[in-house]
Amino acid sequence: MHNQEITFFADVSAMNATSTPPIVNIDHLKQACGNCSLGALCLPMGLDDKDVDELGRIVKRNRPLHRGDHLFRMGDPFHSIFVVKSGSVKSYSSAQDGDEQVVGFHLPGEMLGLDAIDRGIHTCAAIAMETTAVCELPFDRLEDLASRLPSLQHQLFRLLSKEINREEEMLLVLGKKSAEERLAAFLFSLSARYKRRGYSDREFNLSMSRQEIGNYLGLAVETVSRLFTRFHEDGLLEAQRKHVHILDMERLESMVSACTGAMHQHARMG
Repeated sequence: MHNQEITFFADVSAMNATSTPPIVNIDHLKQACGNCSLGALCLPMGLDDKDVDELGRIVKRNRPLHRGDHLFRMGDPFHSIFVVKSGSVKSYSSAQDGDEQVVGFHLPGEMLGLDAIDRGIHTCAAIAMETTAVCELPFDRLEDLASRLPSLQHQLFRLLSKEINREEEMLLVLGKKSAEERLAAFLFSLSARYKRRGYSDREFNLSMSRQEIGNYLGLAVETVSRLFTRFHEDGLLEAQRKHVHILDMERLESMVSACTGAMHQHARMG
């Protein structure tokens, strides 16, 4: 499994089960990078105002995608890097026999398309899991701008380094963990990502299905369903359909063993 993400992504618009999910506001999608609420999670982090203004001039803010719409498909020529602004996106690859392999789930502030820089084509597909807005950065213009703005070039290197670290962490989870520990790592990391975005880290809705979770973690869907039931019965969490309420965060974290200590540190910093 390539280009994996240890940060598991879900429905950011349905973060709190007691509130009504907000409607995508088109006016908000038109705002410049300097006013974007994702500035601390995306490229503008660490850039001065002048550099952010220059970056904002090359960003394309496209109309929202609906659930099931593709951002790009396998084999498409590479032109742009994308940043999720609202909603969530699943990236996946397809084998010749039609089997799908989930590569990652992407939340607001996360970038897609970096893996296509090397070959010039997208080696996986990206599909909206709900109503989703993205910012598009044409790579030729981004590359030119980065050559003139050292601060932007530094942020690109930072993001590439984060991708490498997440892939290593994912390999640790898949290679060393039991099924129970894989699901615990999934929930713990997802919780931390929500917290970083200012949402509840204990109560949220999943935008991915049990089958997609199992595909991503290398587990049968029956195993994932059985583990959710066990976690529920053990008082670790309450799970009703796609709604998850974590009841014992300390015990959940303790289930993720020492070899993913780097992930713990990253989540706490979030």
